[in-house]
Amino acid sequence: MTSGLWELVLKGVWVTLQLLLCSALLAAAVSFVVGVARTHRLWIVRFLAGFYTEVFRGTSALVMIFWVFFVLPLAFGWQLVPLWAGTLALGLTYGAYGSEIVRGALNAVDPAQAEGGIALSFTPWQRLRLILLPQAVPEMIPPFSNLLIELLKGTALVSVMGMGDLAFSANLVRLALQESAEIYAYVLVIYFVIAFVLTRGMRGLEKKLKAGVGKRPEQKIVVSEPVGGGVK
Repeated sequence: MTSGLWELVLKGVWVTLQLLLCSALLAAAVSFVVGVARTHRLWIVRFLAGFYTEVFRGTSALVMIFWVFFVLPLAFGWQLVPLWAGTLALGLTYGAYGSEIVRGALNAVDPAQAEGGIALSFTPWQRLRLILLPQAVPEMIPPFSNLLIELLKGTALVSVMGMGDLAFSANLVRLALQESAEIYAYVLVIYFVIAFVLTRGMRGLEKKLKAGVGKRPEQKIVVSEPVGGGVK
């Protein structure tokens, strides 16, 4: 490929990374808010959080992008730029999946831990912040890592809006060169490299968060040698 076509691909990589970062931050915020709400003591809060989760988890991310970018402007008279439209659609969609990860991790914490917080007269917010989340967050990292990779692959859907992400740029290069195998081989490698870096980063974060959580200091066991053929 020529330098101009490579520049187009690199611009697509940069747009994809921007979209990934923005949508991942939105999805993380939505995941924790909705996931915690699904464990709330009030049934109406649990119902609303569950309704959101079922709606966005049960609909296609591609259709959601069409709604945000093409339908909502007709209904409300305002138009989002493609980056923010993609961020909103992907963040809300993948945030619904993430909320189930948060809910499951919180429910997996030993109930005795929360009961201990009640015995210490902690408020619900204090129990969540000081007891539940420190134990639940490390268990969320592996499924969140998988979800982040799925979000990376989902960013290719924004090409339907004409947004110059990696997938859209690759298609332009394909049309220019009339060569599919070469350009899409490069695209596969680029997606793999980004996913590999994200996976290694999340694995390092998991190790850091799990270090010392629920573990006692190691104790050395000293075994005395038998003296005079017997044990004293």
